[in-house]
Amino acid sequence: MFIFFAFSFSFIVQAQFNIEHSVYFDTDLYNLTKTEKTRLQKFISSITKDDVQKIEIYGFCDDRGSNNYNLELSQNRAYAIKTIFGEASFFPEKIVTVDGRGELLLNIVDETDASVIRALNRRVDIVISYPEVERDIEFVEKKENKILLENVLFITGYSYLTMRSKRVLNKVAETLKKESFSFVIQGHVCCTEGEDDAVDRKTNKKNLSIARAKFVYDFLLEKGVSIKRMSYEGLAHKFPLGGSEDKDRRVEILILSD
Repeated sequence: MFIFFAFSFSFIVQAQFNIEHSVYFDTDLYNLTKTEKTRLQKFISSITKDDVQKIEIYGFCDDRGSNNYNLELSQNRAYAIKTIFGEASFFPEKIVTVDGRGELLLNIVDETDASVIRALNRRVDIVISYPEVERDIEFVEKKENKILLENVLFITGYSYLTMRSKRVLNKVAETLKKESFSFVIQGHVCCTEGEDDAVDRKTNKKNLSIARAKFVYDFLLEKGVSIKRMSYEGLAHKFPLGGSEDKDRRVEILILSD
């Protein structure tokens, strides 16, 4: 028997609306890999061009190399992204910041493996800002017996949540603790074909959708959701949502019973 729930998490906010994207680089390089360039081009083509206020580009490096070398490398990475925005004719005149910030000690993931941290540091963050609007922010979207955890998104290639997503998942956990239904946590990935799962860059295993579901499972368990109510599975790229790739780096909850 499927149960249909009408709860959701939302709030009204009036603030500048930002869309963010990260591009990752190989060691000591500022040229994009084919995969990262394709991801960036898809990101640019998927977002609205209406009312863009400003574009900010920030480059970072890992901790290897001198400070001066890393500052220059991070600056070159930022300018490489600026060039692609120009080639795409995506409002290059709205780019207000192109800044290389050198080394970055990452604190958004609980990870002790230096190679993983360094890989996440070798990146450029892009922030595209739109005008201040009043909007209703939904944390989850209920669709029949399935709950899509909106704004609970993962870092490309990893089972780590962004900092913003962790805050959202905290609120989801608090609400789930008040319910009694059992459910399956379903992990998804972008950028593969159907049943092919993506590679988890941390372990090099081809099970990223499973790892993402397991991450949420462990998170909810730690927050007090009963282990008897939960299971998890990975669905690879079988059910893409369409649109920007970040929306497919997601987790959904399938409600099984009361």
